[in-house]
Amino acid sequence: MTTADENIEILRAAFTALNRRDIDACTSLMTDDFIINIAEMPHQKHGRAAWRKHAEIMLDAFPDTRVEIEDIIASQDKLAVRVKISGTHQGEFLGTRPTAKRVSYTSHEVYRFENGKLAEEWICSDMMTLFMQIGALSKGRVISMWLSGYRFWGGAAVGGLIAAFATAALASL
Repeated sequence: MTTADENIEILRAAFTALNRRDIDACTSLMTDDFIINIAEMPHQKHGRAAWRKHAEIMLDAFPDTRVEIEDIIASQDKLAVRVKISGTHQGEFLGTRPTAKRVSYTSHEVYRFENGKLAEEWICSDMMTLFMQIGALSKGRVISMWLSGYRFWGGAAVGGLIAAFATAALASL
């Protein structure tokens, strides 16, 4: 088992390789059955080939992608990192044609290590910011989505209060 400090160095090596667009070097640092957990995705992805496919989609759309570590914390076999990802939108990305716009967004990631290799990742990237920066989402649409969330929770709170008052009123009869 590797130490927390050794795991930090392994992840730094992986990000350095990614910044060089050296996908082979990245996957060599992973277990064969590497597990990918991405926020909002209904199922896990498994294996180096799946990771490679995701990396190629990103690097094809943003060929000058840079990943910079802003915070990194490790304990035993787990590591948490906050990274800033930046690049220029030069290829199609998830249905959005190239815009030549610069992007910069944050990703919060957790990694699990096994025998000195990356074994699993949990990724929670700020995709809304990325999509806004390349024009796939308008600011008006984002504000509307944000406000609708507040309407939902506000409605739930009012409903809860009404139920509490009704229960109290019935109990006093």
